[in-house]
Amino acid sequence: MGIFSSDRSPGGKLAVAILIGLLLAIPLFSVWLMVYDREQQSRTASQSIAEGWGGPQRVAGPLLVIPYRATVTETVTEGNRPVVRSRQVWQELTLSPEVSDIETRVVPERRKRSIYEVVVYEAEVAGKARFAMPADLARFGVAVSDMALDRAELRFGLSDPRGLYGQPPSVSVGGQKLRLQPGGGTLATNGAGFFAWLDAGALVEKPIAVDYAFAFRGNGWLSLAPQAGDTRWRVTSPWPHPSFQGGFLPVERGVSDKGFAATYRVGNLALGQSLVATGAPQQQERAPMVEPSGYDVAAPAGGYEARINLVQPVDLYSRVNRATKYGFLFIGFTFLAFLLFDVIGGVRVAGVEYLLVGAGLVLFFILLLAFAEVIGFAPAYLVASAAIIGLNTAYSAAVLKSWRRAAYIGALLVGLYVVLYILLSLEAFALLIGSLLLLVALAAVMYLTRNLNWRGAASEEAA
Repeated sequence: MGIFSSDRSPGGKLAVAILIGLLLAIPLFSVWLMVYDREQQSRTASQSIAEGWGGPQRVAGPLLVIPYRATVTETVTEGNRPVVRSRQVWQELTLSPEVSDIETRVVPERRKRSIYEVVVYEAEVAGKARFAMPADLARFGVAVSDMALDRAELRFGLSDPRGLYGQPPSVSVGGQKLRLQPGGGTLATNGAGFFAWLDAGALVEKPIAVDYAFAFRGNGWLSLAPQAGDTRWRVTSPWPHPSFQGGFLPVERGVSDKGFAATYRVGNLALGQSLVATGAPQQQERAPMVEPSGYDVAAPAGGYEARINLVQPVDLYSRVNRATKYGFLFIGFTFLAFLLFDVIGGVRVAGVEYLLVGAGLVLFFILLLAFAEVIGFAPAYLVASAAIIGLNTAYSAAVLKSWRRAAYIGALLVGLYVVLYILLSLEAFALLIGSLLLLVALAAVMYLTRNLNWRGAASEEAA
């Protein structure tokens, strides 16, 4: 007896259905790869759309850096004898502000090309910082007399300075505006940013206050690397879908359809760092443009930054990807219904008919992906599911020789697509709902096949 014979035993018919279901795993896996490929194409297109606008931005600083003379000793060998020599070198004293108060206004904009869309933004930053000479400066082995206070620098970090636009950044100390230079940012931004020369002689007698303002463009996310003794950062935006990430979350936040407002408060004790640092110069060269690296839109947030991600409300590729993973359930439940009609209802279902119905179920995910890129996920889901339900129901009427039987298949598919949409919407309860669904299905199959002889024809009478 051949494998596709209509006179197979119930067990043989089950084996054929399982075999065809396994064969359908190949196109189902291909669909999953297609979703991944389209997602990568979308990211590439998004990067192309945002090219020249500015990448994901990380802001840091300001920091006050003062050169000072230090004596270092080293041991050298002369005439096979160790000789200790001393020499003077220039090192840097880096002061973080005691207080840093920052206001940021983020204005998002949707930019679209063909079927691809990316969210970019313009940000306006205004801040105040107060620097003071540490009272315990001697603990760091630095004397005021060794400092070159007239060669101090104020450093501001911006991960992609190509995004600077509009009026040039403004930095003033005591009402005196400073001239800015490119490069010379902070370590938090890999040296990208800008700096200003400053005569910090007044710092010996009293704290100095710094006022600054600048505007820049970016896309994806905006983050702050706090570095002050007390950092206060307030961010406002009309974007209604923010995602707060990173090691520091806002102490106050409000999100509505009109936008969001968030306030951060971070102290240096939480940062685990001192306001004073000494060491060798960290940047030997000044570059007018520092190529940003490591600031991918999809890069995870660091543990010592406060990040705000301007997320899209619906990530259609992740939802289509999750839907594809439920493909085996669709194939399994539908094949099970046909199998029950075959072994209990007496309607012969050929292996090719299983294959064609399964191909229609796989086609749903391709239609879902194709339509979702054009009209959005929810409308695409409705269109794709309606098309496949109609197609398989009509075909089932011919296979099962009855529109009444086909109506059961159609109702089953409607229920499956409704449940799948619920699973995609309620991610936290997806496992619970899915396991309960499987339990009900298993109980129904056990009940319907309780008198079935899987080794031969159905029993003539109840056991």
